[in-house]
Amino acid sequence: MTAIGPKKVALIHYILTDDDGGTIDSSRNSDPMPYLHGEGNIVPGLEAGLAGKVAGDRVKVVVAPEDGYGPKTAAKAQAIPLAAFEGATPKKGMPVTAEDDDGNSMQLWVVDVTDSEVMITPNHPLAGVTLHFEVEIMEVRDATDSELEHGHAHPGDGHHH
Repeated sequence: MTAIGPKKVALIHYILTDDDGGTIDSSRNSDPMPYLHGEGNIVPGLEAGLAGKVAGDRVKVVVAPEDGYGPKTAAKAQAIPLAAFEGATPKKGMPVTAEDDDGNSMQLWVVDVTDSEVMITPNHPLAGVTLHFEVEIMEVRDATDSELEHGHAHPGDGHHH
């Protein structure tokens, strides 16, 4: 049996819940999610918890914020005029890329949208949240050259058709 490790693609079904048992996300109503191990496709804590597992394994992994989406920072949400979002419709929880004064791009997240303003924060919606993953490993296969080149899994057998 092929075990999850570097240069392997795993197809997983997962249910993600918070400390209160509320479901944050789940792959159960769609196809299993493929990821390329060792490339940061999924949060570090989950990747570490899946290393060495094989198809058919069911795993529960609890990921601290530091190994997930990071601790929540004290950064205040900032208001941006809605007009600045040309042609895009910002929605709560949506990622936005912005540039700081030095031209470095940063990932920001929409926390609220009003008629005229969009509130954004550098905190991921799941920052500071302990993540409880329940994972079923459906398949593990060797990554293709093209997947290794791109640093992420491709759908199906990993080959572009």
